[in-house]
Amino acid sequence: MTDSRIKKHLIVIPVVIIIILVICAGMVFYVDPFFHYHAPIEGFPYVVDNQLTQNPGMARHMEYDSVILGSSMTVNFETDWFKELYGLNTLKLSYSSAYPKDISNILEKIYSPYDDGRAKDIREVYLGLDIITYSGDTDETKYPLPGYLYDSNPLNDINYLLNKDVLLQYVLRPMADPEPTNLSHVYASWWTDEYYNEEWVLRGHDAPSINPVPMDEHAFDPGIAKNLEVNIIPYIKAHPETHFHIFFPPYSILFWNDVMLDNRLEATFNAYRCVCDMLLQYDNVRMYFFPAESDIVTDLNNYADYTHYRPEINYYMTTCFDEGAPEDLISKDPYDKTGINTYLDRVRDMLDEYDFETLNAKLEQYH
Repeated sequence: MTDSRIKKHLIVIPVVIIIILVICAGMVFYVDPFFHYHAPIEGFPYVVDNQLTQNPGMARHMEYDSVILGSSMTVNFETDWFKELYGLNTLKLSYSSAYPKDISNILEKIYSPYDDGRAKDIREVYLGLDIITYSGDTDETKYPLPGYLYDSNPLNDINYLLNKDVLLQYVLRPMADPEPTNLSHVYASWWTDEYYNEEWVLRGHDAPSINPVPMDEHAFDPGIAKNLEVNIIPYIKAHPETHFHIFFPPYSILFWNDVMLDNRLEATFNAYRCVCDMLLQYDNVRMYFFPAESDIVTDLNNYADYTHYRPEINYYMTTCFDEGAPEDLISKDPYDKTGINTYLDRVRDMLDEYDFETLNAKLEQYH
């Protein structure tokens, strides 16, 4: 090969590579499967299955007036239900195993203006609050965040635009096997109906060993208070125009069995009290206590594991957010007949009446 031909190849090959990279980046930019630059293109069959990478873009660019936030306790809500019952254009932005900082991160995006400068009109926020995750570090997230999708630095977008998995799995694969995008159903759990049964739940559950030493009854309070002050309350105070519907999910009786075996019942009760005492000070907050729903909690056929319940339970909770539905609504007065202490007394009664000896015998049988 002559020197001229070698020089030609040395020029052509990099140019071809650059052209290919530009085409790939252009396809990702145009489709924008993580909604980093714009709202969805009408008609494109988007695959929406990655909360960490897709939630911030949806929060920034989609049109909505209400949001569903929380952990996997919220993934089986259908946004269509909120449309049918309340006339809301709702966006689901769940994070599995969400920590308070995860909620704060997405609230920041929710309340940021659109790129054209328009302010968002957020009427309602529906937040599932998992008491078991609110006593940790205020800066901790469940998973490391892909910072290039959460910040406003265009230079690090190369991690998105030239990402092989993004191109193959979120641009080309949907084009080859298109399915209509159903945003109402995104992030729904993979469990089908047959997984919601007592045997499946018991087989998959490892109960803790008995702890003979009671946990300090206020052990969780300082961490919870700090997380609320840092990650939740600033948004409640800054946005009095938004109604915050904050609810405690109904974990199964297995959760309460673990709590009692670990000797942290009073600490758990005080954790619920701490949250209510702090959040019910604000006029734009309504709170709901579903753990006292004994018909749900004590029937393990409602669950796929010790905390995750059937989608029908999500629908039931949706109906309880109605202004005219007092069920499970917590009064601001903790000693009122619908105050937090009354609900906790109902839980205590449920636990006193439940046959834990038989439950633990069944657990031993499967393990």
